[in-house]
Amino acid sequence: MAFVVSGFAGEPVRTRASRRTQGVSMVAAESSLKTDESARIMKEAQDLMPGGVNSPVRAFKSVGGGPVVFDRVKGSKAYDVDGNEYIDYIGSWGPAIVGAANEEVNEALVKQIEKGTSFGAPCELENQLAQDVIDAVPSLEMVRFVNSGTEACLSVIRVMRAFTGRQKFIKFSGCYHGHADMYLVQAGSGVLTLGLPDSPGVPKETTAPTLVAKYNDLDSVKAIFEANKDEIAGVILEPVVGNSGFIPPTMEFLQGLRDLCTAEGALLCFDEVMTGFRISYAGAQGHFGIKPDMSTFGKVIGGGLPVGAYGGRRDIMEMVAPAGPVYQAGTLSGNPLAMTAGLKTLEILRRPGSYEYLDKITSRLAAGMVDAAKDAGHDAVGGSISAMYGMYFTKDPVHNFEQASQSDMKKFAPFHRGMLESGIYLAPSGYEAGFTGLAHTEEDIDKTIEAARKVLSTIPPN
Repeated sequence: MAFVVSGFAGEPVRTRASRRTQGVSMVAAESSLKTDESARIMKEAQDLMPGGVNSPVRAFKSVGGGPVVFDRVKGSKAYDVDGNEYIDYIGSWGPAIVGAANEEVNEALVKQIEKGTSFGAPCELENQLAQDVIDAVPSLEMVRFVNSGTEACLSVIRVMRAFTGRQKFIKFSGCYHGHADMYLVQAGSGVLTLGLPDSPGVPKETTAPTLVAKYNDLDSVKAIFEANKDEIAGVILEPVVGNSGFIPPTMEFLQGLRDLCTAEGALLCFDEVMTGFRISYAGAQGHFGIKPDMSTFGKVIGGGLPVGAYGGRRDIMEMVAPAGPVYQAGTLSGNPLAMTAGLKTLEILRRPGSYEYLDKITSRLAAGMVDAAKDAGHDAVGGSISAMYGMYFTKDPVHNFEQASQSDMKKFAPFHRGMLESGIYLAPSGYEAGFTGLAHTEEDIDKTIEAARKVLSTIPPN
């Protein structure tokens, strides 16, 4: 299944800051949203945390205006400290697929809190969630829990290198696999949002083994393998890119990677931190029918609590200590609260009709927003897979970040602010996919599409 999509990128790095500053002034001056408390809290935060936030994209730098500060979330809604209500299409950046503060998940957590919040010792909940994940994902025979997607992706490269005895690996431009040093080369997500192609503080020798190919371009991968014969440990990719917009793969690309890695003696890893249990219960590998050697997970499997995991074939995973020589540890790994929330979340997702409903509402949302943009005279394309979607202001098909970076990004800031003031909370970056969940209603979708129509009609067309 292939989708034609694009991303917001557009301007060279040297011009984004000036454009962004102009956009901030414009939207701030025209804002009708009550944000006094949010502004007070963020002003205080500036002296306490770098940029006032604990993750860069939350700072709203690329969309203008100050960020709103959340007070609580419930179902498909978010409520800020000034009392504004929003339909939330971030869902804690993916985990809230069964709805924020889900009653069943909360009840299970309360029961577990009475037993303890952290053990630092084995508990049966780890076995239970591991079994659920292994049962769901075709390629998994063993799994190791960690505390974040970054930690999972960092660990999986170490294991791939140890198993193959090789040092180099291939990633794809515009794909984000966390903030570990070796990945901060042409990364996506917040790195792109801030216009940072790399990060200061990362030694050149650390990133030297990181080889970068073009997404959906199998020839670029073949060329790297040919130039580095018998030196590449593996290939890691987002099977559906969500960190430079929403860019699904072609089947030819995924199957080609599988065949190429097998022929070259390299390992194939799907980073399913975002796609796992979201685009299908079996993740992207189940949706597309491609079986990687290793996979990483996060977000959904923790039900909203900090979690990550990596896994794969038994012979590979038995390289990990204490079964093997590859060291990796974590004080809070397998935390009983995260295991509990993950177990209940997956139980809810297994219920009949869950993914049919997610596909129904998300496809209607994506199509409705694209139609609204076109009716207002804008170039727009978009697409969705189950509970993950994207819409972009462009007319040209985009299959990788290189193409996405040529798209017009100037419209995104006023669009984002207009939607925010209409009670719709979208990711504050054109480089992020959107998320829906089981708590989103048909009424939510109707309101969102109608808001998009009104906002887009105020933005000058092409």
